[in-house]
Amino acid sequence: EYLMDHNAMSKRPMNLAVFLYAVEHVSRIARVLKQPGAHMLCVGVGGSGRQSLSRLAAFISGMEAFQIEISKSYTQTEWREDL
Repeated sequence: EYLMDHNAMSKRPMNLAVFLYAVEHVSRIARVLKQPGAHMLCVGVGGSGRQSLSRLAAFISGMEAFQIEISKSYTQTEWREDL
Protein backbone atom coordinates (compact mmCIF):
# COMPACT_ATOMS: atom_id res chain seq x y z
CA GLU A 1 0.00 0.00 0.00
CA TYR A 2 2.81 2.44 0.88
CA LEU A 3 4.57 1.61 -2.39
CA MET A 4 1.43 2.44 -4.38
CA ASP A 5 1.04 5.70 -2.44
CA HIS A 6 4.69 6.57 -3.06
CA ASN A 7 4.40 5.85 -6.78
CA ALA A 8 1.25 7.96 -7.04
CA MET A 9 2.98 10.98 -5.48
CA SER A 10 6.55 10.58 -6.76
CA LYS A 11 8.17 11.95 -9.90
CA ARG A 12 10.31 8.79 -9.86
CA PRO A 13 7.99 5.82 -9.25
CA MET A 14 9.57 2.51 -8.27
CA ASN A 15 8.64 -0.86 -9.71
CA LEU A 16 9.55 -3.15 -6.81
CA ALA A 17 8.88 -6.80 -6.15
CA VAL A 18 8.01 -6.66 -2.46
CA PHE A 19 8.78 -9.92 -0.68
CA LEU A 20 9.27 -10.77 2.99
CA TYR A 21 13.02 -10.05 3.03
CA ALA A 22 12.45 -6.58 1.48
CA VAL A 23 9.64 -5.80 3.95
CA GLU A 24 11.92 -6.74 6.86
CA HIS A 25 14.61 -4.36 5.59
CA VAL A 26 12.15 -1.51 5.00
CA SER A 27 10.84 -1.92 8.55
CA ARG A 28 14.40 -1.86 9.95
CA ILE A 29 15.28 1.28 7.99
CA ALA A 30 12.03 3.00 8.99
CA ARG A 31 12.63 2.12 12.65
CA VAL A 32 16.09 3.72 12.55
CA LEU A 33 14.80 6.82 10.74
CA LYS A 34 12.14 7.44 13.38
CA GLN A 35 14.75 7.82 16.13
CA PRO A 36 15.94 11.35 17.01
CA GLY A 37 19.15 12.31 15.19
CA ALA A 38 19.12 9.01 13.35
CA HIS A 39 21.48 8.08 10.57
CA MET A 40 22.25 4.85 8.82
CA LEU A 41 24.80 3.39 6.44
CA CYS A 42 23.41 0.81 4.02
CA VAL A 43 26.01 -1.61 2.71
CA GLY A 44 25.52 -4.20 0.00
CA VAL A 45 26.26 -5.22 -3.55
CA GLY A 46 24.99 -3.14 -6.46
CA GLY A 47 21.40 -3.84 -7.45
CA SER A 48 20.41 -5.15 -4.03
CA GLY A 49 17.77 -2.44 -3.51
CA ARG A 50 19.45 -0.27 -0.87
CA GLN A 51 18.41 3.00 -2.50
CA SER A 52 14.86 1.94 -3.35
CA LEU A 53 14.14 0.44 0.07
CA SER A 54 15.63 3.49 1.79
CA ARG A 55 13.44 5.82 -0.29
CA LEU A 56 10.37 3.76 0.55
CA ALA A 57 11.22 3.72 4.27
CA ALA A 58 11.75 7.50 4.20
CA PHE A 59 8.34 7.93 2.56
CA ILE A 60 6.70 5.70 5.19
CA SER A 61 8.40 7.76 7.93
CA GLY A 62 7.18 11.02 6.41
CA MET A 63 10.67 12.11 5.39
CA GLU A 64 12.30 13.07 2.14
CA ALA A 65 15.34 11.19 0.86
CA PHE A 66 18.35 13.28 -0.12
CA GLN A 67 21.22 11.94 -2.20
CA ILE A 68 24.61 13.63 -2.33
CA GLU A 69 26.13 13.92 -5.80
CA ILE A 70 29.92 13.75 -5.57
CA SER A 71 32.19 15.06 -8.32
CA LYS A 72 35.88 15.84 -8.71
CA SER A 73 35.27 19.40 -7.52
CA TYR A 74 33.27 18.30 -4.45
CA THR A 75 34.93 19.72 -1.34
CA GLN A 76 34.42 19.70 2.40
CA THR A 77 32.51 23.00 2.07
CA GLU A 78 29.89 21.37 -0.19
CA TRP A 79 29.77 18.39 2.19
CA ARG A 80 28.89 20.66 5.11
CA GLU A 81 26.27 22.49 3.02
CA ASP A 82 24.70 19.17 2.02
CA LEU A 83 24.50 18.08 5.64
